[in-house]
Amino acid sequence: MTTKPKARKYNWRRNRQGVGTPDARADAISRIRKATQPTETGNEQQPATDIDEIKREGLTGRQLRVARRLAQKNDLAATSDYDAVRLLRLKGIDPFERANLLELASEKAQAEDQTQDKITIQLPQTVRDTPQTLPGPELSPSERRDFEIGEIQKDIARRRKRKLFALFARLAVFVVLPTLIVGLYFYRIATPMYASDSAFSILQADGGGSIGGLLSGTQFATAPDSVATQEFLESKDALQRLEGDVGFSEVFKQDWIDPIQRLSPDASLEETYKLYKRMIVIGFDPTDGIIRMEVAAPDPDIAVNLSNTLISYAEDRINGLTELKREDQMRDARAGFEAAQQERRTAQEDLIKLQLEGAVLDPENVLTGLRTRITEIEIQLQDKELQLAALLDNLRPNKAKVDGVRADIERLEAVHEELNAEMLDVSAGENSLVRLSVRIQMAQADLAARDLMLQTAMEQMETTRTEANRKVRYLTVSVNPIPSQEPTYPRKFENTILAFLLFAGIYLMISLTASVLREQVSS
Repeated sequence: MTTKPKARKYNWRRNRQGVGTPDARADAISRIRKATQPTETGNEQQPATDIDEIKREGLTGRQLRVARRLAQKNDLAATSDYDAVRLLRLKGIDPFERANLLELASEKAQAEDQTQDKITIQLPQTVRDTPQTLPGPELSPSERRDFEIGEIQKDIARRRKRKLFALFARLAVFVVLPTLIVGLYFYRIATPMYASDSAFSILQADGGGSIGGLLSGTQFATAPDSVATQEFLESKDALQRLEGDVGFSEVFKQDWIDPIQRLSPDASLEETYKLYKRMIVIGFDPTDGIIRMEVAAPDPDIAVNLSNTLISYAEDRINGLTELKREDQMRDARAGFEAAQQERRTAQEDLIKLQLEGAVLDPENVLTGLRTRITEIEIQLQDKELQLAALLDNLRPNKAKVDGVRADIERLEAVHEELNAEMLDVSAGENSLVRLSVRIQMAQADLAARDLMLQTAMEQMETTRTEANRKVRYLTVSVNPIPSQEPTYPRKFENTILAFLLFAGIYLMISLTASVLREQVSS
C-alpha cells in the first residue's frame, strides 16, 4: 500500500524534469544542437558571460534549472539561475552540452533507483505500462515546419467546421424554421378564398366631327372618368355602401375563418377597410382603358354577389358624374336663351306700342307719300309756268289759253302750299311723324338685334346640347363575374417560396451589417 504513492511520486518527478515527454526531448535536442552548432568560420561559438547577454538568449526555465543543478554539483555559489550559467561558462563548463546533460540525467536516475531500492515491497504490485522515456528521433527543420503546417491546417479545418456548423444552425433558426411555419400556415391553417374576376370599361357617346371629338373614340377621352371610378371603388364610401347593402364585415366574422383573415366581432371601420383593400383588387389599364376587378371571399357565390354590387355602384357613380357635367353646361346655355327671348319680346312690345301711339302703322311711308306728292305738284307747276311763258312769248297771245294756264298755276300753287303745310304739321312738335318715325326705326333696329341675339342663343343652346350628349358615359361590362370552382388563395407554393426569399434576404442584410460593423470596430 505504501509503494503506489512512491511510484506516482517518482513518475511526477520525472515528468516535472521533462525527461520522459517527447516535447521535452525535442526541446533538449534542439538546444543541444544550437549550443554545439559551429559558426560560419568553422570555429566553435563563444558562449556569453555577461548576465544581460545571457538574459537576451531567451533560455527556458528548464535550461535554467539544469544550469543551477550543474552549479550545485560543481560547488559554485550562484546567486541566481543566470548567475549559475555565467559561473559555469567562466569555469569552462557548458551547461547545455550533451555530455553534461546526459551525465546529470544518469546521476538523477541512479539517485532515484537507489531511493526506490530502499523501499520494501510487501504486496504484489500491478504491472503498469510505463511511459516511454527514451529520447525521440531528432527532427530536421523541414520536417518540423511540415509538422507545424499540418497542425495549423488541422486547426483551420476544425475552425471551418465549427463556423459552418454555426452558419447552418443560424440559417435553420432564422430562415428554415420561419419558412416551415409560414408553409404550415398556408398548407394547413389558411382558409381558402374564392376569387371572381370581372372587367368593364367606360365608353363615350358618339359625337360630331369637331376638334374635341378627335379623341372621342379613344381611351384617353374616358381616362379621367375611369380613374375616378377606380378611386371610388377603392374608397371607404364604397365600403360603407357595401356594408349597408350586403354586410361585408359579417362575411369575414364567421368562426370557421382562420384567425389571420377573420375580423374580430368588434372590428372598427379601419380594420374592415384594411381587409377590404386586401380582398378587392382593382386596376386600370390606360393602354386599352379597361378596369379589371378581382373580389375574393370565403364562398364563390358571395364573391360574385360582391362583384355585381360594386359594378352597379360604379355605374351609378358614372351616371352621376356625367349628369352633373351635362346640367352645368346646359344651365348657362338655357339661361342665355331665355334672356334673349325675353329681350326680343320686350323690343317687339315697344315697337307695337310706338305704332299704336301714332295711329299709323308705318309713319315712314306717310312721310314718303307726302314728299312724293309735293315733288309731283312742283313738277306740274314748273311745267305750267313754262307753258305760260311760251304763250306770252307770242305777239298776240290767246287770252283764253293764257288765262287757263294761269288758273292752273294758281291751283297747283294752292295744292303745293297745302302739302307743305301738311308736311310742316306732321314734322313739328313732340308727337310729329318724323320723331315717331325715328323712334320706330330705333325700335325696329333693336328688334332686329334681339332677333339676331335670340338666333345666336338658340344655336349656342343646340351646340351645348350636342356637346352634353357627347359627354354621356356608358359603363359596359366586358367580363362578367363567374363563381370559381377551385380556391384561388392562398397560393401555397408561391407564398412559401416568397417567405423563404424574404427571410433569407433579411438574414443576409443583418449578417452583412453585423460583419461591416464588426470590421469597423476591430479596425
